[in-house]
Amino acid sequence: MESHLIDTNAIIELFDDSLSKEITIWLEELIAADKASISVINQIELLGFDGPIEEMKVLEEFIANNRVFHLTESVINQTILLRRNHKIKIPDAIIAATSLAYDLILVTRNTKDFGGIESLKIVNTHH
Repeated sequence: MESHLIDTNAIIELFDDSLSKEITIWLEELIAADKASISVINQIELLGFDGPIEEMKVLEEFIANNRVFHLTESVINQTILLRRNHKIKIPDAIIAATSLAYDLILVTRNTKDFGGIESLKIVNTHH
């Protein structure tokens, strides 16, 4: 089983029960098999709002139980290349760069945000 980087929208939809049953089971299996991770950007996005205490605790626990990839020189350099070659926002560029630097498959519903990055492997949670 390959390793995946789970985008913020997929995590939120997983906890909101708004994904298909098939995708929910698949994501839960990835997480249970220790094949799911997030970018530090996803951590910031997930915890950067003032939500209900119960929801924040669930998100904090999810983050604590999964690998978080931080900004390394490799990720920074890849982000710079992506920004130069694609019209992509910095947070999305960091997420894509993390996926590329660590050879991870990106799990997201926002595939359009990552369009044109040929070497990026993506699983669309809404297909």
